[in-house]
Amino acid sequence: MNTSVNATENLLFVTLLQLIVMVGAARYMHTVFRRFGQPGVIGEIFAGLILGPSLLGHFFPQISLSLFGEHASQPITIISQIGLILLMFQIGMDFEFGHLGSRRNRNATIAVTLFSISVPLAVGILVGRLSSGTLAPAIDPIRYSLFMGLGMAITAVPILGRILRQYGLTKTEVGVVAISAAAVNDVIGWLLLSMVSAYAASKFSSGHVALQFGGLLALVLVLWFVLRPLVNRLIARFPARAGELNPNLMAVVVCLIFALGICTYRLGIFAIFGGFACGVLFHRHREFVEAWRAQVGRFVLVFFLPVFFTYTGLRTNVLGLSSASDWQWLAIILSAAISSKIVPVYFVSRACGFNRNESAMMGTLMNTRALMELIVLNIGFDLGLIPQKVFTMLVIMAVVTTLMAGPILKRLLARSGHAIPIGLEA
Repeated sequence: MNTSVNATENLLFVTLLQLIVMVGAARYMHTVFRRFGQPGVIGEIFAGLILGPSLLGHFFPQISLSLFGEHASQPITIISQIGLILLMFQIGMDFEFGHLGSRRNRNATIAVTLFSISVPLAVGILVGRLSSGTLAPAIDPIRYSLFMGLGMAITAVPILGRILRQYGLTKTEVGVVAISAAAVNDVIGWLLLSMVSAYAASKFSSGHVALQFGGLLALVLVLWFVLRPLVNRLIARFPARAGELNPNLMAVVVCLIFALGICTYRLGIFAIFGGFACGVLFHRHREFVEAWRAQVGRFVLVFFLPVFFTYTGLRTNVLGLSSASDWQWLAIILSAAISSKIVPVYFVSRACGFNRNESAMMGTLMNTRALMELIVLNIGFDLGLIPQKVFTMLVIMAVVTTLMAGPILKRLLARSGHAIPIGLEA
């Protein structure tokens, strides 16, 4: 009994120590990056990389080993996954398709969505086919190439939304089209991810794929015809008062989030997708959304998100790219990812009537990947679709493509005479 208690206490001590380091480092780097005009979440990603083998694990291996061990501990892994489910719920709530009032914006959104997915997907598959023999010789080249294409097609809605608010673009036509296109982009991205993972797991089993999509169709029907009316009645029964949620409603919502996570997990498309689906059910109820964001959302962003970033950082070893060939492939992946997003979006925006400056802004915004990319990369890595070095390369790509947005937007906005708000979102 004493041995069991001591082991539990020791695990608790180590986990609490890890959480102190993760949350503290992430908040500090968040503040530093905000001072340089970058989204704070990029600082949190860097904090994760600093705590991983790229810095702490390389220069202070004993400290890293005693603090984090050789791999992320099971409690940290579980906490990061619970955090992702709650985060995806908030992302689902923030999806807003009501911006598209004019036909031009609707047409532009469709065109930008189509080209911002199809071109990077095709380019990524091509890069995957060319690099599979060198970078992933032990992985099935078709699965690897499909995932490379998916990795390049992602756009990060949460980060894009923050950037739009930071630069006062939320109500501009460029901002409206970009966030709407990115929203549809991510929905399609998740569906593609479920298809790639189903392909990886089923090994050409048409029966398995048919069963999975039948289950997905049944889930969509239940969401629309059963849970949607139920959510409406719940919100009417327990309305938010003075910006605060009823505890009974909060408990029901948490249970519903996790129940849908179980459903999507059983369907083979990951528990976090259930959180997203649940968020979409609530996105029309703005008072609930604002109250949830104030009461729960901030805690998710301050506590759970840094845990996920550190979890990713512990799996990312930039110093593991040791050969000239590794860095050459990183340069190719970066160039392909950036050009396949910005160039087609620029030209299709021009064709839809936007001027050069606006079209360049659209391409820059759609090029941001960050958080959503990291979520997808962790799933792909866990599924064995990409090896360690490619995981690291794609993490670097996610960070670089997001870091680019701020400086480029500042320059483009200054050229167009758009005033950038002084206050930045915390």
